[in-house]
Amino acid sequence: MKKLKLFMVMAFTAVAMVAKAQPSDRAGNRSERMETMKIGFLTQQLHLTSDEAKRFWPVYNQYQDELQALRKNRKEDRQDAKDNFANMSDKEAEKVVDDEIAFRQNELDILKKYHAQFKQVLPIKKVALLYRSEEAFKRELLQRLRDGRNGGAKRQP
Repeated sequence: MKKLKLFMVMAFTAVAMVAKAQPSDRAGNRSERMETMKIGFLTQQLHLTSDEAKRFWPVYNQYQDELQALRKNRKEDRQDAKDNFANMSDKEAEKVVDDEIAFRQNELDILKKYHAQFKQVLPIKKVALLYRSEEAFKRELLQRLRDGRNGGAKRQP
């Protein structure tokens, strides 16, 4: 019964995440698939109880939304800087660097804010496992991308 409840919570969360995305956008579909994969990966790694899942996923989704909004703005700024880099003055280059440092600080501020909230809804070991699992997911995703670009060839140790 607990597993059924957990499955229902996870299914609801996945459906909510999918509903937020724009299905007509190819990049959006890729992003949607990655989010679904990430939810599944974190669910498997964290072994959340039904109660933990009900409390954790809304907080985690807010965390991801804030990071995504911050990163979207950064992506636009970085593209402008990349397109104009050769013609930039020193003052403009300094602004680009300062903006990058401000971005990293904002990202850290968001992490600190949600770290406190994660500790309220999960035991500290699961919070630590969350951070480790996010990094493991990034590594796995990068490896899949590399394998796909190399025609599926596996990396040699």
